[in-house]
Parts: sequence; C-alpha cells; structure tokens
Amino acid sequence: MKTLGLTGGIGSGKSTVSGMLVELGAALIDADANARSVTAPGGAAIAPLRAQFGDALIAADGALDRARMRELAFRHPAAKRRLEAIVHPLVGELGRQQLEAARAAGHGCVVYDIPLLVESGRWRALLDAVLVVDCRPETQVARVMARSGLTEEAVRAIMAAQASRAQRLAAADTVIYNDGISLDALRNAVHRFAHAFGL
Repeated sequence: MKTLGLTGGIGSGKSTVSGMLVELGAALIDADANARSVTAPGGAAIAPLRAQFGDALIAADGALDRARMRELAFRHPAAKRRLEAIVHPLVGELGRQQLEAARAAGHGCVVYDIPLLVESGRWRALLDAVLVVDCRPETQVARVMARSGLTEEAVRAIMAAQASRAQRLAAADTVIYNDGISLDALRNAVHRFAHAFGL
C-alpha cells in the first residue's frame, strides 16, 4: 500500500485536494480531524488536558476550547509543548488504527493530510511521497479570512507559526499550485498527479 503525505499552509486548498484523492479511491487519514476527535467532549485527550491545565482550556460543552488553546500556544511555547505531548500521541494512535482499517479494506493508497508534516519531521520516513498544495501568502490570507472571519493579523500569526512556504516546497516530491486556477483545473492537476503516483 502506498503512503502519501499531503500538506500545505493554511488556506492552500489541501482539504479540497484530499477530497479529490479520496474520490479517486485513496483512504484518508486527516490529522486535524483526528485532533478534533480526541479533543471533542469525552475525547481521549480531555481528561489529561484537564489534569495538566485545569479547566482553563475546556469549553462549557466539555471539548477543548480551541480559541483559548491557540492563544495559549502562540503566547507560551512551553505550554504548547505540553499540550502537544498530550494530543499528538493520541492523534498518532488513531491514525495507526485508521491505517490498519484501510489496509484491511484493501485500499491501495493512504493519504495522510498533515498540516504540520514539515514541522514535525517524524512523518517523512513513513511516506512514499510528499505532495504540497501551494499558493501565494496573500491568497492564503484572503481565503482564511473569508471562511473563518479571523482578522488578517490572526491569520498571519497562524501562518508564522507554520513552516515557511520555502520549507514546504523543499520537502515536496510534487507541488500542485492552487492559485488563480479553476476548480476543474485543480481537479485535472490532482488527476495527473494521481495517475503518475499509481492511484
């Protein structure tokens, strides 16, 4: 079974590309979705997060308060590391379970949608290839502001905390440029990549 790492900066279109790859028959392991799962009400990370941080990061519904978590992570690197030490192993275990399920279901390819693939460094050895979805930083800002209501300053702070565009491009085996093109043109680029990759 082939393994593909998919990454790109916030607002690059990697979720759209991952959806297209799934349409072509790939199984998807979405690190963000898995992180949301383990930090949802009753999720595996909630009790250890509460033990580490008290109720400061837990919302009224029992889920991780993502806005408070982002604020803490950006302002306090040590707290961010403690948070990641709780959440990342749980996300990794859920991903391993999903990989086994994909293997058992006979999928020929698994796509790991990992926003922080370049930053983490631990994924590369598990992957046959890395696909980066790329666009200009101005496009990222505009897309994220339009979909989330975040301010430009907040979006740029998120971008600054991620790997740089140059770092992502250096880690790529293949780049799909998703800027100023139609959805059909993006789909064609994804299909060409999938064919070349053997999907």
